[in-house]
Amino acid sequence: MNSIFLRIYGGMIAVLVIVAALGVGGLHLLNEVRADQYREQLAAGTFRLMAHNMSRMTPIERRQAANLWGRLLGIPLRVRTLDDVQLESRLEARLLQGQVLVEQTRPHTVTIYSLVSAADRLVLTGDVEQVSEQLARATIYLLIDELVRVPEDQQPQRLAALKQRHGFGYPLRLVTRNSASLDDDQRRRLDEGDTVMALDKGGDAIHVFAAVAGTPWIVQLGPIYQMNPYPPHLLVLIGVLGLALIGVTIFLLVRQLERRLRELERAASQVAGGDLETRVPEVGSDSVTRLASAFNGMAAHLQRLLNIQREMVRAVAHEFRTPVARLRFGLEMTGDAETPEARRKYLDGMDSDIQDLDRLVDEMLVYSRLEQGSPALRFEPVDLAALIDQVIDELAPLRPAVRVERVPGRLAEGDEQARVDGEPRYLRRALTNLVTNAMRHAETQVRIRYSLDATHALLEVEDDGPGVPEEAWERIFAPFLRLDDSRTRASGGHGLGLSIVRRIVYWHGGRSQLGRSEALGGARFGLWWPRRQDGSVN
Repeated sequence: MNSIFLRIYGGMIAVLVIVAALGVGGLHLLNEVRADQYREQLAAGTFRLMAHNMSRMTPIERRQAANLWGRLLGIPLRVRTLDDVQLESRLEARLLQGQVLVEQTRPHTVTIYSLVSAADRLVLTGDVEQVSEQLARATIYLLIDELVRVPEDQQPQRLAALKQRHGFGYPLRLVTRNSASLDDDQRRRLDEGDTVMALDKGGDAIHVFAAVAGTPWIVQLGPIYQMNPYPPHLLVLIGVLGLALIGVTIFLLVRQLERRLRELERAASQVAGGDLETRVPEVGSDSVTRLASAFNGMAAHLQRLLNIQREMVRAVAHEFRTPVARLRFGLEMTGDAETPEARRKYLDGMDSDIQDLDRLVDEMLVYSRLEQGSPALRFEPVDLAALIDQVIDELAPLRPAVRVERVPGRLAEGDEQARVDGEPRYLRRALTNLVTNAMRHAETQVRIRYSLDATHALLEVEDDGPGVPEEAWERIFAPFLRLDDSRTRASGGHGLGLSIVRRIVYWHGGRSQLGRSEALGGARFGLWWPRRQDGSVN
């Protein structure tokens, strides 16, 4: 468990280190963007107001105003053309749309741009190192200069209009001396014409106050909040807590995974030791459950194959014993035969026994090839009518007392021939086994018919024999099974023919069927499979 846990945890640490490094870089970049936005928010209203006032001035007045306001702000102000400042086309388009730009020009200095005249392509620029109280004082000066131009009772509406028009990034309002949150010293300073800056109760924002001369009004700017950059140590703390939480979670998950994998390991060891009954619990629907399901399927398949192998060994030993005993008896009788006719009789019997052994070996090879894995099947169009006629011509002479005939089949709409996809050699083998089995048990008649629809084919073989008891319909396809348990030459067969039939139709994607023949009264065997096969050769 430690190995898997350490591997997963080590991988997670590596990922988190990479993510943390990217996060620190992203955090730094984000703080820089937020700082630019903060500076733009504070300076936008003031610079728009100055640029708006300059748009109505003559060039000489603009220079004078720039010098005056520059001294108030404590920064150099200049009116320049857009060609002089050489902004990127993207930034220039934003500026022409009325936005105030804040561009980093040096490590601790930004340049603020505000459009004065789009027609003359004039722009007001100022280099700012930090936002200080001088900016607040200059803003107060500009606002009061605008307010004194209107009557006292219209000054609140004028201030609201200035805020909306020039986009100040903080509240602006007019208050009276009594409503302002000021102490006596601050009120005294206001009476003296000073600009007062005060912290709010929480200490995270400032308010700027200045009295409008000749009126009871006090201009209040703010609250103006300081920019609070995201601290890097917070990211480190989050990373440490994340590592701890991930470690605990992974440990719990891996411990459960290890327990289930140990069960799989134990079951595999038991199967390797010969206990084929071992199975793994299948709980849930995750990948380990799917692995357990595959393991159980493999164990069941191995158990079935080994059971088949054991049954085959026992059955083959039994099947070989009878013809070998007959061969031994024939050899003894041949040596004791007194006439050529008697000797020929025993030799013919021995030849028949040898043929029986040869057929047994052939059926065993075919069944083993079909049972242990997917055989190499080459599907191609097969004419069922021609195949049935070929099998009838080969088998009918073997038992003349039984009439074997093909009943006219049913074709699908649009078909002219009974063509299906199949492997000709194996389909012929399956049909031969069914017809041979039917002829062995029939009294006088065997019928073969086919039925086709648009997607499937059905091939049926019926006889007028005693039939198969319904309780044995499934067992009869098991290898080496004979319902009468006979091993005499008269009964024939080795119990593999119907098993081979079932495997052949299985590899064709179909199934075998067994029932009672309504027309003849005996058994009715059927093969049902798709007419089209993947990989067929047309």
